[in-house]
Amino acid sequence: MVNFENQGDLLINGMGSSGGGSFNKVLINGKGNVQGDVECNDFTINGTGTVKGNVKGNEGKISGSGNIEGSIEFEQFTIEGTGGIQGDAKITNMKISGNSKIGGTLKAEEIKIRGKATIAEDCEAEEFKGTGGFVIGGLLNADVIDISIAGECRAKEIGGRTITVKKGIFSFLNNLFKAVYPVSLTTEIIEADEIEIEYTNAKMVRGDNVVIGPHCHIDVVEYKGTFSQDPSAKVLEAKQI
Repeated sequence: MVNFENQGDLLINGMGSSGGGSFNKVLINGKGNVQGDVECNDFTINGTGTVKGNVKGNEGKISGSGNIEGSIEFEQFTIEGTGGIQGDAKITNMKISGNSKIGGTLKAEEIKIRGKATIAEDCEAEEFKGTGGFVIGGLLNADVIDISIAGECRAKEIGGRTITVKKGIFSFLNNLFKAVYPVSLTTEIIEADEIEIEYTNAKMVRGDNVVIGPHCHIDVVEYKGTFSQDPSAKVLEAKQI
């Protein structure tokens, strides 16, 4: 990542506005907005600030309901609150706390979700850890997937090397997921080497070693090695391949 330490800082307070450009630090407080693309070392939105463009940087954070009307590329990026990215997100380490939306794809080495995230397209990572709920419009793909359900979790397909899905412990997440949301994971296909799931609804589960835990409803399980099923789980067909 390019270093912008020799560039000036951009500070917007209240309802101020500025054009885009290259900066060392960018801090938007209140309802400030930036018109154009931004490159910087550190990027922060506090409040309801908006960037109408793409943003690249080393470290970034949205606190509140800030919105980026473009794509982002960062080494580290954190969303706390209801922040949104309308385009794609390419991040090394991504952390989401609260209720955020990404309008395109999310690619990262490590993704940690604590709250609820909506990703319109694919989500790809080396490691994905979700505590709470999420909606992924496309494929969730990661080497290691660890999901602790505390609300509605949905993805079109899920693939990886090791996939673990457990029912989470309800705590602060209750205010994000009202009683109308089911506590479950729903997907069409789950495929991995090692699979251990519960509270999951899927049409197909395919893996080497498969453990179907409580409160699952699976149409078909295909396994190469071992298979076990909790008495409360419903599997319409299980076959060794």
